[in-house]
Amino acid sequence: MNGEPAAVFTIPTIATERLTLRAITPGDLDAYAAMWADPEFMRHLGGPAARAVAWRNMATALGHWALWGYGQWSVVETATGELVGRAGLWNEPGWPGVEVTWFIGRPHWGRGFAMETGRATLRFAFEHLTVDQLVFVIDAGNTPSIRVAEKIGATYLRTEYLHGKDQEVYVITRAEWETRTGG
Repeated sequence: MNGEPAAVFTIPTIATERLTLRAITPGDLDAYAAMWADPEFMRHLGGPAARAVAWRNMATALGHWALWGYGQWSVVETATGELVGRAGLWNEPGWPGVEVTWFIGRPHWGRGFAMETGRATLRFAFEHLTVDQLVFVIDAGNTPSIRVAEKIGATYLRTEYLHGKDQEVYVITRAEWETRTGG
């Protein structure tokens, strides 16, 4: 420790109709470890991962907030208090832009949570960031996520080689979002 003060940042909480998007906490580890160990959940994300990998993934997501001032939240079903996934914004060197992400655990698939978190993330990004567009980076075989991105208003831009494989890049501009939402 060199005596420098730690970075101080605030992660906002967002409430949607059914979900609370809040800061990731150490208490989320069990739920994340279960998701990351699920082969079907991880099918488009590189395959099942150990608990230690889930922990590092959580820490990376929190560090993103410190580095960029935006990032990913834990997604909690408000009515039950159950952690159902993670969603938010991602950007890394060489990435095609600020990305909208969602990772919803398999027990919660088919309930519209990806759509709900995607819309909340778009709203947050276009209200708080100075970006003209957002991207969605989706494995070409992940048809359900592609459908969600398209329903939100994203359109196919290109295929790009990212993280060792071809990924579909979809995009939505601020103008398209404002037209869709009346904002």
